[in-house]
Amino acid sequence: MSGYSIDAYKQIADLVKTMSERINEYSGSAVDELVRHAVEHIACVDYAGITVVARRQEVITPVASHEVPRTLDAIQHRHHEGPCLDAALNQDTYYLANLSADERWPIFRREASAQTSVQSIVSYQLFTTRDAVGALNLYSERADAFDEASRDLGYVFAAHAAVLWNAMRRGEQFRSALASRDTIGQAKGMLMERYNIGPHQAFELLRKLSQDANIRLADIAHSLVEADHPHDT
Repeated sequence: MSGYSIDAYKQIADLVKTMSERINEYSGSAVDELVRHAVEHIACVDYAGITVVARRQEVITPVASHEVPRTLDAIQHRHHEGPCLDAALNQDTYYLANLSADERWPIFRREASAQTSVQSIVSYQLFTTRDAVGALNLYSERADAFDEASRDLGYVFAAHAAVLWNAMRRGEQFRSALASRDTIGQAKGMLMERYNIGPHQAFELLRKLSQDANIRLADIAHSLVEADHPHDT
């Protein structure tokens, strides 16, 4: 059995720490970088990618080291079967040691063999949100490529990828909240100026418009700002 030194795990931890500290600087590229490092640091891995399954069963590949993971995800999306899909949906880990001999997912297996040279796949459940689930997938062109040590190292990458993904989502949500706050502030200022009212009255007016129309307050504010500042032609 091949092994990985403690230094390798420390290197991964240091890498993730650095990326986490810089998460606001380059958002989703942090996850992309981690996926590329999985290919570089796990000797048997030829390709890696992240599969995201939306609640409507739409399968997308937001991050991939090469085109092969996108091809395999497209096959799984088309036929609604495969290890990456099941890892995401079932919150589990799937190891496919020999694509040619494995009897699970027969349609996926047939098309994957015809369209790629991949022989081994490990899929790790990565995250679950209200709208989507995800998996980290590692691929090798050799059958029986993943021994216990390499699969354990894959778990480490999956755990760190989940941390980065959640940090990225929190950053996006924070930026969205700031943008909404700024838009609401602009709308309040417009109402205050136009109707000669105070900030509290302006906010209450926005809130009532939101309730009456059953539309989010931020969307109401955005509509008012857009109406007052039409796009330049």
